[in-house]
Amino acid sequence: MLSKEIKEALMGYTANMKNKVTFVVQTGEHEKRSELIKFLSDFAKVSVKINVEQRDMAGQLRSPVSFLLEVDGKANGIQFSGVPSGHEFNSLVLAVLHSSGTALKLDDSLKDMIASVSEKLKFEVYVSLSCHNCPDVVQALNQFATISPNITTETIDGGVYPDLIEKNNIQSVPTVLLNGEVFANGKVDTAQLLDKLKKKYPNISASAPEQALPLQDVTVIGGGPGGVSAAIYAARKGLKVTMIADRFGGQVKDTLAIENLISVPKTTGPELANALQAHLNEYDITMKQHFRVERVEKGDIKTIHLSSGEQIETKTLIIASGAKWRELGVPGEKENIGNGVAYCPHCDGPFFKGKDVAVIGGGNSGIEAALDLASIVKSVTIFEFLPELKADSVLLDQVKARDNISIQKNVAVKQIIAETGKVTGIEYQSRATDENHTKNLDGVFVQIGLLPNSGFLKGVVELSQYGEVVIDERGQTSEAGIFACGDVTTVPYKQIIIAMGEGAKASLAAFDYLLMNSTVEQLAA
Repeated sequence: MLSKEIKEALMGYTANMKNKVTFVVQTGEHEKRSELIKFLSDFAKVSVKINVEQRDMAGQLRSPVSFLLEVDGKANGIQFSGVPSGHEFNSLVLAVLHSSGTALKLDDSLKDMIASVSEKLKFEVYVSLSCHNCPDVVQALNQFATISPNITTETIDGGVYPDLIEKNNIQSVPTVLLNGEVFANGKVDTAQLLDKLKKKYPNISASAPEQALPLQDVTVIGGGPGGVSAAIYAARKGLKVTMIADRFGGQVKDTLAIENLISVPKTTGPELANALQAHLNEYDITMKQHFRVERVEKGDIKTIHLSSGEQIETKTLIIASGAKWRELGVPGEKENIGNGVAYCPHCDGPFFKGKDVAVIGGGNSGIEAALDLASIVKSVTIFEFLPELKADSVLLDQVKARDNISIQKNVAVKQIIAETGKVTGIEYQSRATDENHTKNLDGVFVQIGLLPNSGFLKGVVELSQYGEVVIDERGQTSEAGIFACGDVTTVPYKQIIIAMGEGAKASLAAFDYLLMNSTVEQLAA
């Protein structure tokens, strides 16, 4: 199952393993068992420190197509049910490497929080091997299990366990159960997982750092293209730079195909995020990843308060916090996320095979979602608020060629209807006649644009009526020494290449500000 190229890469990754890792597979019969054994056996051949054993682990493992990881003969809390190929292959590789002694690339504060967990936490993560958001959750929880002996996590391929999907009423991935109850679903990052854990278990906390960061010249909030560009430009000036990112890569990681990044004919969001990380690693930049900024104190020296409890003082601040999916804000939406309401057609589309779904939004993202879904579902109905669709003509031409896509224009969605925990329809109103209609549906995909991540900036800098940070042509906000760039700002056309340019500009403006407001000795300190 593993190609020669993959095996050669694995040999390189596993060359420095310190601990012995064993794949322990449950005995018994299952139609996918031989595939799993072949897959794990091929993996184990790349290193003498990896082997496969088959044992009767009834009570510990779910089925004959389940396995756990043992480190030097002791289970480390990480399990997989199914064959972790597709997008989850990297999750298995990282689980092996981290189990074998490869250092976790996590902030010490985050490690302290997880290590402080005193309750027994059993996570079950339902995934699809085609879901590109699922690995983020799987890998985060696997790392939690590596840190704390009180945490176990099982990654479950929903395609192998349709009975569990039905039993737990799962309609989106990833869906995370904690001790048998729904804990999180849909796209969720490490910072959000931590927030949910801290809310459920308030005793989880990080110890105070032994030594606080010195005063920073530039602190960048956000780890997307704009933030990375800003941080690199600042570091190249020899400044003390810190980047705070709850999720490195931002919205880029959710983009499957990128063909308009000039000089790069074709790439994907995850590939670009990895390239951004590699470029950032070339510079002396302090990373504070997986933490949110809770508030900012303005002044000559700005103070940033993190969700970890840490504080960072900085001379200048660059806001590059990006945006998130905009919600409809109608009854039935939040209540049914994961039960028929979704925001990622690539991840959740397979759950609606042969069913009728709606896409809300007639812009490029909405039309692209409809086209993606049309090859999976029975029918797609596009609902657009405006009298005309806003998408590019090349996409609209493709829609016209599909006989299972219909369009409702100049309509307002009033509510999403659900019965017994599942979406059954949508109520909408004709804006021309005010007449209400109901459409029977199995799922609703919301694609109505982005909402700036600027909530922590209220009262700090001027925001537009849409919550965007108001900036001038240099990226300067209404507050001296605070700059902004990318999708969080009033700059039109939310594009990767524009965010990169705006990040560079904001960083150069911050450098000019430091030159104007510091002595040579202060700047070099």
